[in-house]
Amino acid sequence: MEAGYRILIADDEAEIRDVLRLYLEKEGYEVLEAEDGSEALRLIRQMKPDLAILDIMMPGIDGYRVLRKVREENNLPVIMLSAKGSDSDKILGLDLGADDYITKPFVPLEAVARVKSHLRRFYALGAGEAQRSENAVLEVGNLRLELDSCMLLRDGEKVELTSVEFKIMKLFMENPGRVFTKQQIFEAGWGEAYMVSDNNVMVCISKLRAKLEHDGRGYIRTIRGLGYRMEKE
Repeated sequence: MEAGYRILIADDEAEIRDVLRLYLEKEGYEVLEAEDGSEALRLIRQMKPDLAILDIMMPGIDGYRVLRKVREENNLPVIMLSAKGSDSDKILGLDLGADDYITKPFVPLEAVARVKSHLRRFYALGAGEAQRSENAVLEVGNLRLELDSCMLLRDGEKVELTSVEFKIMKLFMENPGRVFTKQQIFEAGWGEAYMVSDNNVMVCISKLRAKLEHDGRGYIRTIRGLGYRMEKE
């Protein structure tokens, strides 16, 4: 049981909310429900859930627009839920800052496993001082990653990151100059087994580069045939 976490389920289908609530409550989670995007945003702001599951096709404000607003205001893990399973839909969701994407119909136990994975990975730093690194700050060149606040600074300016991006930056900045394979990056960022056809790593690296490289400097280098590495300087 992993009691103590609060999960928001935002979906206009009551049956989907009921099934997810049943399985999540069995694990000891507190569950909030919203049937449209406006209600989802209100609950996120007022009730501050630890993770949100957002359906894309909701009335009024759709899941993509909710996700955009969430990313402007906070950094909680977000799992998108949709019957639209094309690669372009998944890439759009990830590009907007989603941490994961579940296609309907889905197996409830798989959804719960993904929730557990993201909560465990994202909130591990806050589980207690004994579990934290002795050094709560990582610095590489002009980048500074503050582990306690999950904040990345470039030349003192805050760079907004999703939870997956934060975990990947932590991996790179703990090991500057080391080459990581796509599998290693995926497992560090998503906490799941890597599938060869998965392009999430490529999309995420592209997003990180766009956020970091405004000054023309290359921070994350592609090593052809091997993977990626963060430059030391």
